[in-house]
Amino acid sequence: MTNMKRSPLERAAATIALVVVATLTASTHVTAQGGAGIVEWPYVGADQANTRSSPADGVTPANVDQLQVAWTWRPEERAREEFGTVPGSFTSTPIMIDDTVYVSTNYNRVAALDAGSGAVRWVFDPRAYEDGMPALGGGFRHRGVTTWRDGDALRIFLASRFRLFSLDAESGEVVDSFGEAGVVDLSRDLVWPIDRSHFEFNAAPVVFKDLVIVGSAVGDRVIYRRTPPGDVRAYDARTGALVWSFHTIPQEGEFGSQTWENEAWRYTGATNVWAGMTVDEANELVFLPVGNPTNSYYGGQRLGDNLFAESLVALDANTGERAWHFQIVHHGVWDYDLPTQPMLMSIRVDGQAIDAVAQLTKQGLTFVFDRVSGEPVWPIEERAVPQSDVPGEVTSPTQPFPTRPPAVTTTTGMTLDDAFDLTPELREKARDAMGQFRIGPLYTPPSLEGSLVRPGGGGAVNWGGGAYDADTGYLYVKTSNVAAVMTLAKFDPASTSNPFADTNEPDYVGYDTARGGRPTFEGSLPLNKPPYAFLVALDLNTGDLAWRVPFGRGSERLRTHPGLEGVDLPDRLGTPGAPGAIVTNGGLVFAGGGEDALYAFDKRSGREVWSGALTERSTATPMTYQTSAGRQFVLIATGSGRNQELVAFAMPE
Repeated sequence: MTNMKRSPLERAAATIALVVVATLTASTHVTAQGGAGIVEWPYVGADQANTRSSPADGVTPANVDQLQVAWTWRPEERAREEFGTVPGSFTSTPIMIDDTVYVSTNYNRVAALDAGSGAVRWVFDPRAYEDGMPALGGGFRHRGVTTWRDGDALRIFLASRFRLFSLDAESGEVVDSFGEAGVVDLSRDLVWPIDRSHFEFNAAPVVFKDLVIVGSAVGDRVIYRRTPPGDVRAYDARTGALVWSFHTIPQEGEFGSQTWENEAWRYTGATNVWAGMTVDEANELVFLPVGNPTNSYYGGQRLGDNLFAESLVALDANTGERAWHFQIVHHGVWDYDLPTQPMLMSIRVDGQAIDAVAQLTKQGLTFVFDRVSGEPVWPIEERAVPQSDVPGEVTSPTQPFPTRPPAVTTTTGMTLDDAFDLTPELREKARDAMGQFRIGPLYTPPSLEGSLVRPGGGGAVNWGGGAYDADTGYLYVKTSNVAAVMTLAKFDPASTSNPFADTNEPDYVGYDTARGGRPTFEGSLPLNKPPYAFLVALDLNTGDLAWRVPFGRGSERLRTHPGLEGVDLPDRLGTPGAPGAIVTNGGLVFAGGGEDALYAFDKRSGREVWSGALTERSTATPMTYQTSAGRQFVLIATGSGRNQELVAFAMPE
């Protein structure tokens, strides 16, 4: 396909259209959500801009302590021995439209619940478990659905494994006129045939006009030539016909193919958009946060910068043609794929109004661009980074660093000064343990002896993303402060523990200990010092840090460690985890963030004002809405396996 960049005249016209459409959108948004007191949450990210912000204002710092559990719903999913499947963590963020909550489950089922009581209206089961366990780490999980209106009819789009379903929102039945009996097979129409057991979805599709646009998910452990490619595709929302396709790995003659040396684009896979996308309706753009190529930790078979891997890409949503892109990681070998949907906002910098797009990263860096031109809002510098000494590997000599805003983490990379420090004795033991690894700044590459890096592949920020508040201009981000050891080993099919790796060439495979637990010493103590999680507010009008506070009580295993007996520990040691935060016009930021509680913070100061206990660990980003009866609810998914629960908090009736 042809990749094109808009002319200055087209960009100017789009900017004018943005002002007009944004004004109209704001007024219709209030009208649509205002009648009879209803405030909806119609998208996983609250709105098409993925701000995770709600105009609901019934719960405030003054009355949040009255929140209590109003209802719960349990998906009742279990291990299915006949298919060899086990449900994973309940990571879905529901949506709410017309007093109905729609939520997807680990097994990709969709339930419609009464927004006021949690009563079940219908459940649709795509029977995704019949295809066995997914190849993705973490197993069966799903993060949401999206909707589209066909006249008066509301449709729900569910991306499940390699299928795209269109459901009638009233009945939960498939819409027969879509695809083949309500289903589109997404394993077709790719640049090469695939093993569809290695191809799946966990994010909601996005909708633009009458198009439904999908990315995909490919497991990091899937390592062989021609793994499923990351093509992004748009389908007709009524018929299911393919309308356009964008190659995230440019094919022969396409822009960017020269960044894959030795024609590695012919066989390199993944480079997929798994985190979800963002639609800019006014400018008719769709933004893609692109992931990493095969293999995540070693790039000797794909030398070069590898466009459009780990890039933010803006496409014309009508045609799939490239408008602009920015590569955030060159030749990635750290599993620093872009983990969350971009966010759209209007900011004012040095007196100039800018319609911006912000991309949070696993590295804890925040990249902010003019969303029409792609120009950085603040300068981005290419800085020298450490280089790999692994045979066959050639890492990029530089990586991009934004000059503003500051990193959401207190520090990145690892030095001996970052060692665990709750007692002098343990600090020295931690420093000794760190000595066995290669340590260094951000982008210290994986090594044969093992590199102690921070953040690891789980990231300082992951799929939970952030929340943007137009009132304060703050971007709120729940972060994790977790180190990892990235180790490379020569691939040997006889000894590898990876069932999805298959290669006949000299190659290396990587391991990230953060996936199986943090690097520790003295049994279970993390090598780096606490806190292990923060809630952060960035002022996007100034590019400054507004505030940063520790988030979560932290591990009980750490608190009860024999080496810390008698030590006066901080009340908030920090709870790392991928789930993110939301913000409301009531002045609150809500987040669970992996803790066994839902927390509320004052959005201006960062002061923790409330926490509500959960029977299971929080595993998703929350959402909020107000029913037509005028009652505000805050919902959060919790638990894993059999013990899953959707919990709804509300004020007493």
